[in-house]
Amino acid sequence: MATDHTHIRPWRSIERRTSRKIRVGNVEVGGDAPITVQSMTNTLTSDAAATLEQIRQLEEAGADIVRVSCPDTDSTAAFKTIARESRVPLVADIHFHYKRGIEAAQNGAACLRINPGNIGSPDRVRDVIQAARDYGCSMRIGVNAGSLERNLLEKYGEPCPDAMVESALNHARILQDHDFHEFKISVKASDPFMTVAAYHQLSERIDCPLHLGVTEAGALRTGTVKSSIGIGAMLWAGIGDTIRVSLAADPVEEIKVGFDILKSLGLRHRGVNIIACPSCARQGFNVIKTVEALEARLAHISQPMSLSIIGCVVNGPGEALMTDLGFTGGGAGSGMVYMAGKPNHKQSNDGMIDHIVELVEQRAAVLQAAADEAEAIAAE
Repeated sequence: MATDHTHIRPWRSIERRTSRKIRVGNVEVGGDAPITVQSMTNTLTSDAAATLEQIRQLEEAGADIVRVSCPDTDSTAAFKTIARESRVPLVADIHFHYKRGIEAAQNGAACLRINPGNIGSPDRVRDVIQAARDYGCSMRIGVNAGSLERNLLEKYGEPCPDAMVESALNHARILQDHDFHEFKISVKASDPFMTVAAYHQLSERIDCPLHLGVTEAGALRTGTVKSSIGIGAMLWAGIGDTIRVSLAADPVEEIKVGFDILKSLGLRHRGVNIIACPSCARQGFNVIKTVEALEARLAHISQPMSLSIIGCVVNGPGEALMTDLGFTGGGAGSGMVYMAGKPNHKQSNDGMIDHIVELVEQRAAVLQAAADEAEAIAAE
């Protein structure tokens, strides 16, 4: 049911900006590659075991790429173990010290998050670029409104989209002058207006992939809203190749919100997309508690599918028509289960959650088996 129907529903069509493709380890970013979802560890990188445990949690949530801060020699030393055992490519976050960039490249970083104009002399810049080239690292130029260069703040008077774009292009020019083109750029601010304006400008000035985010967006609820507005607006306009939702919350939540944004725009599908009514006096069962329970019990499902949970028959059949599985509340303590948009059988409210979980897991197993078979055929 999760089929692309933009040919008959052109109002759902999103035309992505054309960008060149780069690689972050074995993950493609840009071009026709799927939009990737990232997060960042917040453990001490020098504690390899704790950092790897958090990376595992992010992997299970669906992270395509994980960023790890490398502020000192203890961190870059531990990074070697972390990179070797991680199943997803890692971005080493480097700010000013060029040696940390070289060490991270040598120790397995798939990408360096670094602003070449901030790391000192031309010789140091050349050495970092050479290390990236030697060890197959790409780079991310990361411009933040809160840390713009002093000369740009003096020129523009305050952080603004023009200043952010000029900063990004200045850093990019350094890499281009060294014939290094495996880079992506971010221009983030905590203000969604500034962020969106900067990315729109930048998207017209350079063809590299763009890493989207509203930085320092806030706590889980407010940060999710702000990020959804900013990142969603850019993705809807076709801008963006990889995203990170910046939340003052468990990094796993960043991955969840990132995928939810992509699912809402039909750009990527992972896991169960639950469509649920807000509930009212017509509901035949407790919709809110049911959805909470289903979200928790179906969090392990990675195969894409849609599930409608509607409290009554006013909108239930219509929503179920568009989903893979559905449950619509009725009367006398039971409701109707829909499969592939059609009414299939009745189910009591008491056993509804267990029954829906069983149906979803059965469908997930079928989808996984089909995917495994297709992969095996492709490998022959």
